[in-house]
Amino acid sequence: MRVLVTRPRPSAESTAAKLGAMGHETAILPMLQAQHLADAVLTALSVPHQAIAITSAEAVRVLGSLGPALEPHFGTPLFSVGGATARAAGGLGFTDIRTGPGTGEGLAETVAAHLPAGGALVYLAGSPRTGGFERSLHERRVDYRTAECYRMAPVHYSADTLPELVRAGPFDAVLLYSRETARRLIATLRESHLQPAELASRCLCLSWPIREILPAGFVSEVAAAPDEENLFRLLEAE
Repeated sequence: MRVLVTRPRPSAESTAAKLGAMGHETAILPMLQAQHLADAVLTALSVPHQAIAITSAEAVRVLGSLGPALEPHFGTPLFSVGGATARAAGGLGFTDIRTGPGTGEGLAETVAAHLPAGGALVYLAGSPRTGGFERSLHERRVDYRTAECYRMAPVHYSADTLPELVRAGPFDAVLLYSRETARRLIATLRESHLQPAELASRCLCLSWPIREILPAGFVSEVAAAPDEENLFRLLEAE
C-alpha cells in the first residue's frame, strides 16, 4: 500500500521505517514541528515535587535534551500515558515508571491511585493539547502543576505540494496521530484545492477525538486502542 505519514519528525521517520518493513510504500509530510522549551522543564523540575507525568514522546525528547541535568530525577516516579512513551523514558534512565492505558483520562486514574497523599505532580505538557488529563486530575483532586515543555507549530507547504504527491493517484491511507495534525491536513487540502478522496482512500485515526473533527468527505477509521500497533492493524484489515 501507499501510505502518507503526517506526524512530526523524527517520529515520522520511525513510523515510515516500520511501514517499509511491512512492505508498504511511504511518503512523509509532517503537518507540525516541535519547538522545545528546555528551560521551562528545568524551572519546573527545580520546584519540589513527588512525581512527573508525561503524555507524549515529544516530552521525552525534551527531557533527553537536558543531558546530565536530568540525572538527579531518574529515581522520581514518572507517570507515562502509554507503553511506547514509558519505554522511551526508560531509555533515558528513569527507573520508577508507572504506565497508563493510553489516554489522558486513564493516566489520571493511574496517578490518583499511586501518587502518595499530599504529593505534588509536575505535568510536562505540550501546546496545543486537549486538556483531558488536566481536567481529570482536577476532578480527582490531584495536586499538580503544568509546565509547557514544547509547542507544536504548523508546517506550511506550497499549494502544489499535495498535488505533486498524488500525481500517481491517491494514497491508500493517510495516518493521523493527533487532532492538530488533522486540522492542519484539512487546511492544507483546502489550500491545495483538493478533495479528501483525491488525497487518500482512507484516513486512519489513532483515536476517536481525531475522527470527530474530520468533515464530510473523509472516509475514516479508528484504531481499537490509541497506539501505533492498533493503527497499523487497520492497514492489514484492508
